Amino acid sequence: MSDLDALRHYLLGCGRVLLGYSGGVDSALLAVVGREALGPERFLAVIGRSASYPEAQRRAAVELAARFDVPLHELDTGELADPRYLANAPDRCYFCKSELWSRLEGLARERGFDTLIDGNNADDLGEHRPGLGAGAQHAVRSPLADLGWGKQAVRDASRRLGLPTWDAPAAPCLSSRVAYGIEITPRRLRQVEDGEAYLRALGVLGDLRVRHHGDRARIEVGVGELERVRQAWDAVTGFFAGLGFASVELDPAGYRRGGLLTMAPRSPR
Repeated sequence: MSDLDALRHYLLGCGRVLLGYSGGVDSALLAVVGREALGPERFLAVIGRSASYPEAQRRAAVELAARFDVPLHELDTGELADPRYLANAPDRCYFCKSELWSRLEGLARERGFDTLIDGNNADDLGEHRPGLGAGAQHAVRSPLADLGWGKQAVRDASRRLGLPTWDAPAAPCLSSRVAYGIEITPRRLRQVEDGEAYLRALGVLGDLRVRHHGDRARIEVGVGELERVRQAWDAVTGFFAGLGFASVELDPAGYRRGGLLTMAPRSPR
């Protein structure tokens, strides 16, 4: 049995399946394989919309679902009304996922779906992910993790299926860019979203983060993209000043997972 056959077999054993869908590498693969294995009557991908979910990512997720004929539903989530989420402690993600899975659980019950699934893969299990606990409380299953698929296996399978997301950079929610202890607000999320969209418009490829440290922004890009940002630095600083940041710096070490927890030097050059 191939790895994709194993995934199809897993999903076939879940009854009618509802997927928490963001359009990222992992959930995109599950959306396409789930639709293929279960058919449109037994599978549904659901997007949870909020200010922490980038609009560009939402549009891409909707386009992918349409391209591969994946049944799709969108609903609004209310994590930004939860003061525990807004406080932005290290367990912030738990409250977001609790809200999401509560909404999706209600939808599954209303529409007669048997199983909730998410896109967590085996590599995610060793990281700081408070949202995993929320998923467990709602009996959410993680097919990729259960089958032992790491991120590279997901990318390889996505490429074989012709998914445009196969080489997409990781895209966690916008709130993950805001330093712990700084309150989550719609304005701060918009600053991050607009800053990253601007850098993409400059041609920045691959992993990209605008880290929000209150009145200061820190930009992380892949090492190969540093020079592109340096060459446009005057325009970058002007744009970020217009967003409301008092200062902006370019991390000379480049993008790295968990970079929000470190402090970069203040000079971009």
